[in-house]
Amino acid sequence: MKITVSEEWRELSEAFVIARETITEVGLIVVKVEQEGKVGWGEACPQEFLGQSVESELTRLKISLPRIEEGITRDELSHFMPACSARNALDCALWDLEAKTTGKDIWQISGQTEPTEPLEGDITVGIGSPQWMEEKARSFANFDLLKIKLNRELVMERMTAVRKGAPNADFIVDINEDWTLDQLKLYAPQLKALGVKMIEQPLARGQDAGLIDYRSPLPLGADESCYDRSDLDFLKGRYQFVNIKLDKTGGLTEALLLAEDAKNRGFGLMMGCMSATSLSMAPGFVVASLCLYRDLDGASMLAKDRTPSLRLEDGLIYPYDRKLWG
Repeated sequence: MKITVSEEWRELSEAFVIARETITEVGLIVVKVEQEGKVGWGEACPQEFLGQSVESELTRLKISLPRIEEGITRDELSHFMPACSARNALDCALWDLEAKTTGKDIWQISGQTEPTEPLEGDITVGIGSPQWMEEKARSFANFDLLKIKLNRELVMERMTAVRKGAPNADFIVDINEDWTLDQLKLYAPQLKALGVKMIEQPLARGQDAGLIDYRSPLPLGADESCYDRSDLDFLKGRYQFVNIKLDKTGGLTEALLLAEDAKNRGFGLMMGCMSATSLSMAPGFVVASLCLYRDLDGASMLAKDRTPSLRLEDGLIYPYDRKLWG
């Protein structure tokens, strides 16, 4: 088995503002796995909030190459390397390689049911002035569900403007850890009145223990507070949804296990993503087929995506060309 690792930097089509940062470009790591004339591909987008960078994840991979090139299964990988973006890229490349060497597609080898119709998805509105957010929401008139990024400033002014721009849409609001419990108690009833369906990660990871005594009028979703299955015991009774992301779980293998375990424990499922190319979105599509909410719009934020690419149009995520992945 021969492994090639590389980095890519891709600009966003416009600045993307969330509570903790403004993003204008993203760094990606790409893994190419070759065996017996077949090639598998995987991609990941390291995140600072996970304690990762492109440099750290490339280093992690390069240090591990001698062992990996001896030959490693996905199960062995989960014990050899901690959940991280490096493992995500390698894990997804191994899935892709297996599909190509066996002649089976990702649905057959994963045991999941391939959707016969496009999946319903959302589109994200970043933080800006109320007027800007209203116009951005209006530009997504064909989407039934919008994901709205918020911080602790101008909360209801921004949401009232977004409602004006998208009078018929449902909303998920994503706080990215920026609120206090008191702010959650203040805004949750008002957001419910505006048609919000879920509040995602209102409090910081590690500061959300108090949610066990709070009865929210809206479901709460765990993103930064849910990396993998090890978090589920803590999340029970505090959150009603978990947001699954491959860069948090360390790949598709753990993501599928997390989805199954979380569902069995009564959590609702959401599939999320980073701002990455369609090579990252494709394995996410497999998990998204199991979820109620599907946030796979990361590639649409880039100035340039890969070809072939995952198609997100008018609120629908279409099955991707297998030449892309899996």
